[in-house]
This record gives sequence, structure tokens and C-alpha cells, in this order.
Amino acid sequence: MRIAKFHSHLNGREWILVHEKRIWHEIESVISSIDAEACKTKVSKEKTKKDELLYSPTAINQCFKDELEKLEWGEVRTDYWVTDDFDLRKTVTLAADEQKKRIEAQHKQPIRSYNQTDFQKNRVAIEVQFGKYSFIPYDIFVKHMAFYVGDKIDVGVEILPMKQMQSKMSSGIGYYEGCIV
Repeated sequence: MRIAKFHSHLNGREWILVHEKRIWHEIESVISSIDAEACKTKVSKEKTKKDELLYSPTAINQCFKDELEKLEWGEVRTDYWVTDDFDLRKTVTLAADEQKKRIEAQHKQPIRSYNQTDFQKNRVAIEVQFGKYSFIPYDIFVKHMAFYVGDKIDVGVEILPMKQMQSKMSSGIGYYEGCIV
């Protein structure tokens, strides 16, 4: 695979190149090490592509997982508590046990939740999205933002297929032409 295009949202790519150049080289290296053609293992059931071999999002995601874990990138999960009281939203920066205490102190029902990112290293998060394209905005505006606000990351990277590759996957609702950093 290769990086065909990128979108540097709020100068995210430039931040990585200045502050974590080695991390950017790892990302480039992992992308270039993946043989997407070897991931054409999904047999289409669509009428227009019946029995055609397509890129398997599951296989591509597994390749990224295998390669990134070799470089000590790992999944990160943050547990937290939420409530229906809008005024208690300020608890997001607190530790989970303190969030729950503050919500209960206001006689509200705490609801356990969590946020997870595919890979994280040196305050850089990566989401690999080769399957459910409807989740791209969620990754960018919820996952990356929550980890940033929670002071867990400085920047997030979203790795996505280009339109040309996406059209050879199973059909989905829309696509994004580029890679968000």
C-alpha cells in the first residue's frame, strides 16, 4: 500500500513531522509494508460483482494490527462515566472513579462508558478504517477528540482507503478520498 493523498487537519501531519518524526516514519513504513493484493480474499455477493474477489477490510485491518504491534503500538481504552445531565459534562477530564462520585453526588444515574482507539504510541493515536465508513466522523470527532481533551494524545491519524480502492471493496455508503492526519 502507499499514501496516495493526505489531509493535514489543523496541521496534524506537520506536528508529527516536527515532534515525532520517527513515529511518522513508522506509519509510512507500516503502510508501505502491507500487500493489499494479498488481502483480496472477500468473495462478493453483490449482483454486479458476483463472485469477484474484493479487498477484505478484516484482512487489511489485521495486517495493520500485526505490523503496528511489532513496533509496540497498542490499543488504548479509557473508561468513564456519563449522565443525562448536561451540566455534569465537565467531569470528562476527571478520573473515572471521581466522575462517578460527582454524578452520584448530584443524585444522577451514572452510566458506564468507554472510548477506545485502535493504536497509540508516544501520544499519537491511529484509527484504521477499511470497513465501516460511516464511523469515520465518529473516529475523528469523538474518539480522537476525547483522547485529546483527556490529555492522552496530541494528534490522531485516520488511515482510510482511497475511492479507487474502496470501489473494489464491498459497497458502502460513501467514501472519503484521502487520509486524515
